[in-house]
Amino acid sequence: MLMQRTMEKSSVHRQNVTCLFVIKCYFACTQKLCGTNYPVSIAFIVVNEFCERFSYYGMKAVLTLYFINYLGWDKNLSTAVYHAFSSLCYFTPLLGALIADSWLGKFRTIIYLSIVYVIGHVVKSVGAIPDVGDSTLHIVLSVVGLVLIAFGTGGIKPCVAAFGGDQFDEENTDERRKFFSIFYMSINAGSVLSTIVTPILRGDVQCFGGDCYALAFGVPAALMVIALVVFIAGSGLYKKGPPEGNVLARVFKCIGFAIRNRWRNSKNSPKRSHWLDWAEEKYPKRLIQEIKMVCRVLVLYIPLPMFWALFDQQGSRWTLQATRMNMNFMLNALLILVFIPIFDMGIYPLVGLCRIKLTPLKKMASGMILAALAFCAATAVEIYVIKTVVQPPPAKESLIQVFNLMDSDVRVQFPEHNVFSEPFTPYEDPSGYTSLPLTGESQQQTVTVSHNGAEYQCGLTFTERAAYSLILRNPAQPGGTVCKLVEDHITKSETGAAYLRFINTHTENISITVGKEEFYAPANYGISYNMSVPRGEYNRVVCVTDSNEYEIDLGLLDFGAFYTVILTQKSNDLTPIKMEDIQANNIHIAWQIPQYVFLTAGEVMFSITGLEFSYSQAPASMKSVLQAGWLMTVAFGNVIVLIVAEGAGMEQWVEFILFAALLVAVSIIFSIMAYFYTYVDADQLDKIYGEDTNDEKVKSSNSKDNETVSMADMPKQTKM
Repeated sequence: MLMQRTMEKSSVHRQNVTCLFVIKCYFACTQKLCGTNYPVSIAFIVVNEFCERFSYYGMKAVLTLYFINYLGWDKNLSTAVYHAFSSLCYFTPLLGALIADSWLGKFRTIIYLSIVYVIGHVVKSVGAIPDVGDSTLHIVLSVVGLVLIAFGTGGIKPCVAAFGGDQFDEENTDERRKFFSIFYMSINAGSVLSTIVTPILRGDVQCFGGDCYALAFGVPAALMVIALVVFIAGSGLYKKGPPEGNVLARVFKCIGFAIRNRWRNSKNSPKRSHWLDWAEEKYPKRLIQEIKMVCRVLVLYIPLPMFWALFDQQGSRWTLQATRMNMNFMLNALLILVFIPIFDMGIYPLVGLCRIKLTPLKKMASGMILAALAFCAATAVEIYVIKTVVQPPPAKESLIQVFNLMDSDVRVQFPEHNVFSEPFTPYEDPSGYTSLPLTGESQQQTVTVSHNGAEYQCGLTFTERAAYSLILRNPAQPGGTVCKLVEDHITKSETGAAYLRFINTHTENISITVGKEEFYAPANYGISYNMSVPRGEYNRVVCVTDSNEYEIDLGLLDFGAFYTVILTQKSNDLTPIKMEDIQANNIHIAWQIPQYVFLTAGEVMFSITGLEFSYSQAPASMKSVLQAGWLMTVAFGNVIVLIVAEGAGMEQWVEFILFAALLVAVSIIFSIMAYFYTYVDADQLDKIYGEDTNDEKVKSSNSKDNETVSMADMPKQTKM
């Protein structure tokens, strides 16, 4: 037994040594590219981030489907919970930053909250096992798991980036800037790979008699375990700064004292260069200077949520736009992985050769303009896309189209409105839906149908905001009915599938098999249900009647189109007449490429630069807090989307233009603010203030030798 345990420990040790060796070898290659000043410890941080992002985005990729198909929630509830979870993930970074900077330090905070993260994944995966409890327990486990995951991922989010920046010496600013680019690439690499893998695990692997959500959530959980193990494996190589105590409490107390002290002093008191300098009687100059730095950066953050308001719509509005386009081609999300090295090794050096000083704030302002251009491109695409979509009618209106299945032309007249002025040709493809005004929410109208000199009266009831097909047929007997009103489904499929229904003019019932779908059309002008089928060619569709079997050719059922197929019998054969009720998505999805190119370029210039700027301009005691402030701009960006999208009630292309205009206006404001911003070197605080962190050193604040050191005394770079 002792020998067995020794062998097991030896095996585990060999595995850890092997893992360490592989990562060191990998990063030796990275050092060749990025320079010899690149610390090996960065490899563990980057791999940890890749695995963590795989874990997070892999879980989110199937989350909405899990809510709808497994927990049985409706679409609205599923969407609300999904966005609530996403928002929580961007509000919790502040909690993680406070724990890291004030109590545990970044290293231990990442480890402890990663354990919470893993527990959340495990709870979530157990909740996806059908044999574990009932539906109530599944919901409880899912919600608890999501809350733990939100605190885990949000809590470590500001710490990992700041901890990576801590690994560099103060003179290695170029290497640190490259690190944030590599760090951002690892985020997107994990995201792209996971959103491909986990949906496959859910759909293609069957377990417990259905889609394997337990496996789809279990794999991300395993990746989070790997992320934790990799991070701990590099423990001996990290630079670990101690926590600075309760930083936030000291900050608020200092600000409060400065305000009270300024209020108590008379107007005749000597003026001070900054309102925070009124705290000098009680608090160290270094702390005051650090608060000034953080406040100036946080003021710059005020306009930034507008960028994220546009950026995050690629997962909502732009995705919905894509569902109404020809989806034969899908844009690859690897675009960001291509753009990062292009900008770092191509565009930025070329701009430098042109003697243009491209400072971080200039990059961020340029990123905003590029994002606005992306929405201008999206507007142009949307204008063409909506031409293939039937918009739902407003209040006190319905939509109507007419199918003439009679043997000659007919005219249709409504009592109050001249809706149709031209006659309808037999078996002619409808020309589209026509608006029908109503007097209220619902209205009964007597429609007159004129055919071969005879007139038929049809009493029909229409409801507002609904679409209808009026099917006209020869009366089965003199004086018999000729009208059949059917309510239509006009909302296009989010997957690009086609919708199909059959009208059976045959005297026998017909069962039709289209792909995996079974349609049933009763005899004598019976109508089947309207069902979606995947886009494709359907050349040998089997139709079975009570006495015979036929094969019909439906041809191509295209992206997003709605078809009505009329089955008629000619010469003892079944003949289909295919009519297109709603036009197919004929705008190719490749037209979305320009907007994604602009937005991705904007992301590279804005997001990566902002990440590095937030680190470089923060004092050592508040780097995680400022990273959390940067992440909070993402959360508030989503709030802006909800306010504008839910409150405006405007057409989609108008909303795109509005967002673009708002971002241009915000970018101008940000540029003006940035022009007056003076860059500081936060690492030089020690040289200026030494160890001035105790209250004792400010007791002689009234003496001439203890004058206030303003931001102008800090080591600085250029403005903007």
